[in-house]
Amino acid sequence: MQYISYYDSLLGKITLAAEDDALVGLWFEEQKYFASTMSYDVAEAELPIFEEVKRWLDIYFSGECPDFMPRLRPKGTAFREKVWEILLRIPYGKTITYNDIAKEIARGSGKEKMSAQAVGGAVGHNPISVIIPCHRVIGTNGSLTGYAGGLHLKEALLKLEKSL
Repeated sequence: MQYISYYDSLLGKITLAAEDDALVGLWFEEQKYFASTMSYDVAEAELPIFEEVKRWLDIYFSGECPDFMPRLRPKGTAFREKVWEILLRIPYGKTITYNDIAKEIARGSGKEKMSAQAVGGAVGHNPISVIIPCHRVIGTNGSLTGYAGGLHLKEALLKLEKSL
């Protein structure tokens, strides 16, 4: 069973999804792949994990870097989960490229190279936006490319973090 709650951010309404004591989803309304990992058996509830996530979001949207991490349980393929682990290591206010992630995954798996496009697909399917900071991934030339919530949200999040 999954539970949902909502958060009204300065960038729009956000849907939160949780299982037990961990967050499994966080999506802006009308985001590409919205609720893609949400089960059909859901109920609206206020759980302790939602209180923690909302506190994290309050701090984040005030322009500060939260000093704690809610318990996360993103669900995806092994490759996607590896990409999301790398995203979690991108510091607040910093960016990296899809190619940087591809190189790191290639090194870690003993391959000569990895497709930046494959990385882009994994980044785009991140089920926990904002907290797993897929908005911090940019094109090799510094361009703002590919954000499931829309480039206007990616730009707003990077400006909030003073990355732009």
